[in-house]
Amino acid sequence: MSLTKAREYMEIALGLATAAAEDGEVPVGAIIVKDGVIIGRGANRPIGSHDPSAHAEILAMREAAAFLGNDRLVGCDLWVTLEPCAMCAGAIAHARIARIYFGADDPKGGAVVHGPRLYEQPTVHHRPEIYGGIAADESAILLRDFFATRR
Repeated sequence: MSLTKAREYMEIALGLATAAAEDGEVPVGAIIVKDGVIIGRGANRPIGSHDPSAHAEILAMREAAAFLGNDRLVGCDLWVTLEPCAMCAGAIAHARIARIYFGADDPKGGAVVHGPRLYEQPTVHHRPEIYGGIAADESAILLRDFFATRR
């Protein structure tokens, strides 16, 4: 994948994260890409939707699954501004996402390279390829600025 295309995908996810922040949600955005086409988009919505599972990754996967007419997202890539949590990492494994590209690390709530490191567990049935640190600074600044206004 070209650096230009990677940047383009993460810019779209960052735009979704910014929209989430404007709605008072934690600024996380995600897209699902298959064969170079965006088939799912999500921005955090747990507060506004009164749904604790309405994380950006879950919403993007729901849209992609509806688009494909299949619960398996084989051959799809997830682009997300923050390292996925345990709930999202589990759903990603169930969906059979091929690759995860994420922005900022989440030492407190992440479950991919931090915390339980879900994909390193012997019982996990699918292990996507993981690429972190893409637009990490931009993602971290969005989060830091959002929480600074809350304190």
